[in-house]
Amino acid sequence: MANFDLKKWWSLDPEAEIASEDNPLTPLTTEQRRPGGPLLALAFGWGFLITGLLAGGALGSGVALWGDLVWYSLLGSAINFTIGALVGYMAWRTGCNSTLLFRAVYGELGAFIPVLFIALLTIGWQGIVVGAFAQTWTQAPGTALYYAVAVFAGLLYTGTTLFGVKGIERVGIPAMLGLVAVGLYAAWVNIEQSGGIAAVETLSANKVAAAPISGMEAINIVVGAWIVGAVVMAEYVRFARTFWVAMGIPFVVLVVDQLFLHLVGALGAVGSGTPDFTAYLGTLSGFAAIFGLVGMTLALWTTGDTNLYLPSVQTASLFRRPKRVTIVVCGLLGTVLGLGIYQVFLGWIALLATVVPPIVGPVLAEYYLIRGKPKEFTSDVRLSWPAIVAFGGGALIAGGNGKDGFPLSLDISPSLLGLFVSLVVYVILRKISR
Repeated sequence: MANFDLKKWWSLDPEAEIASEDNPLTPLTTEQRRPGGPLLALAFGWGFLITGLLAGGALGSGVALWGDLVWYSLLGSAINFTIGALVGYMAWRTGCNSTLLFRAVYGELGAFIPVLFIALLTIGWQGIVVGAFAQTWTQAPGTALYYAVAVFAGLLYTGTTLFGVKGIERVGIPAMLGLVAVGLYAAWVNIEQSGGIAAVETLSANKVAAAPISGMEAINIVVGAWIVGAVVMAEYVRFARTFWVAMGIPFVVLVVDQLFLHLVGALGAVGSGTPDFTAYLGTLSGFAAIFGLVGMTLALWTTGDTNLYLPSVQTASLFRRPKRVTIVVCGLLGTVLGLGIYQVFLGWIALLATVVPPIVGPVLAEYYLIRGKPKEFTSDVRLSWPAIVAFGGGALIAGGNGKDGFPLSLDISPSLLGLFVSLVVYVILRKISR
């Protein structure tokens, strides 16, 4: 058996990495783009995440089904889709991943700030998925069995993600039909067990009356659950060959999938009394329990692979290391976080809804408003202080808006507020710096 060469494994071979199917170092060539069908199926699998079910459970616990929930789901998803479509168009036009886009605006050195920030957040998401897998199978957080299953899940996601986007397609495409079937079956079981649609509406009204949440809180739950995916949409859309596939990917991920998952998750919350869909699965028995467990395992597997792929590509491009190295490092970090981060899911997505959108504001401003949508998007700037100041200002105002002692109190989603502030501040500072 050949000895393992750690130095060779760690060292970058730029030519081999650029020639690979995933190519994290340079814009994709025409030959590296992929067919639309598998990409859209991958998008469905990526969007069909546990996060949508948990967000739906949170919505179902605080807003009425059918009317309010659907409306807030669509509003929040529309915000994410707008951002995801704008980022996706840049990626389709230029072939760039997120790191290359950030480098073109923040500069060679400045790109470390947004890329590392988003990578840490997506690794946190990976930890939540690892914890959700352990919770689904054990329903015993804090036990040795829970930790063992969490470690298994982290290693499983890391191993399959090593095969790159092709490996993710192989996991995601077969899982797609199963995921739809499980979602529809779960919705039907919830309605049947509750006593019909009229009974579900009554249960929903009683639950909302006991602990209502505001419309802005509901929108923030939806936005926070997927805003990171919208901001890093470039990682998958860059593979699209046509404009319609490039726009179809964020639409499937951020609108179609999420509305479906929000409804399924909300029905679970209303019927079981808990917003945690994994806990709801623990209340089932017989065929329903087996069917739900298999479906949830598939959903978490596709979630884990696609979430881990994102920070791996970003950090591989940033640190100029082989993607296999960054997959292992990010996968191990996500596994460790998965031992305890799952319990803070709602607080995590509230944080994401506030601090992530301002990161992409300078990129959107530079590409669309200043450079006029170029096909090649590069820069020789070492450090762009307008971009960094704009990001910091947008995050500060979004986070402070409405808080005690803060001079600003606007009735607006922090996601939109932070994005708008960072975009405007960047355009002003960019003009001054020129």
